[in-house]
Amino acid sequence: MRMDFVAALDLPHAVAGLLVGTLVGLTGVGGGSLMTPLLVLFFGVSPQTAVGTDLLFAAITKTVGSGIHQQRNTIDWGIVRWLAIGSLPATILTLIALATVGEIGENANHIIVVVLGAMLLVTSVGLVFQRKLLNFGVTHPLPAAESKRAPVATIVLGVVLGVLITITSVGAGAIGATVLVMLYRRTPIARIVGTDIAHAVPLALIAGVGHWFLGEVDFALLLNLLIGSIPGVIAGSLLSSRAPDKLLRLTLAGVLTVSGVRLLLQ
Repeated sequence: MRMDFVAALDLPHAVAGLLVGTLVGLTGVGGGSLMTPLLVLFFGVSPQTAVGTDLLFAAITKTVGSGIHQQRNTIDWGIVRWLAIGSLPATILTLIALATVGEIGENANHIIVVVLGAMLLVTSVGLVFQRKLLNFGVTHPLPAAESKRAPVATIVLGVVLGVLITITSVGAGAIGATVLVMLYRRTPIARIVGTDIAHAVPLALIAGVGHWFLGEVDFALLLNLLIGSIPGVIAGSLLSSRAPDKLLRLTLAGVLTVSGVRLLLQ
């Protein structure tokens, strides 16, 4: 059994998981914006397989995070429900569209690369301005009349996230959480983060299982990523209070910008 485990261990992928897990623990940025381009650009994994594997990776890791937030009562299940009403049907329809595109013209990989590159650029901009947006949301609460329209906007956000995350595995952390803060400005940020993580679990799971049925999940790769990422997340979380947050976010924004441009130029 031990020999089988050693044979299955792929050190470079485990190190990649460790690196991404540590950065996620340090910054709170979702692994999709880091892991998927890393797999595509540096390990030569096909975009479809990278996205499908990363989605199941996210579902597993965020299940743990969701459990912790539930214990701390930092999940608003009402917001999760509104998001899911939009995101889960959008995810299923997007999977059907990807399967159809793949069967008709073998263009699914090209679509994923283009959308992924664009999402990385959007995410990098979000990282640069996220703190200012969060502070603005906290200090400028919405009027009551506008707050009543928040559920409809939340459903629309869910649709957008369902499509984007199913195609690229990117969008929940840097984009979804920021928009939620702007919609629910009276809700504490910790509760917004927990809500966003809780919503990401069924979304990533359904999208990941869909990619699995499409033959786009590498389970050996998934295992190696988890072997590295779990201790990485723990280490990053322990070090997060000592790390220079602004410098890390600007560095990540730069990395994501370079990755996004490289993907778009492929």
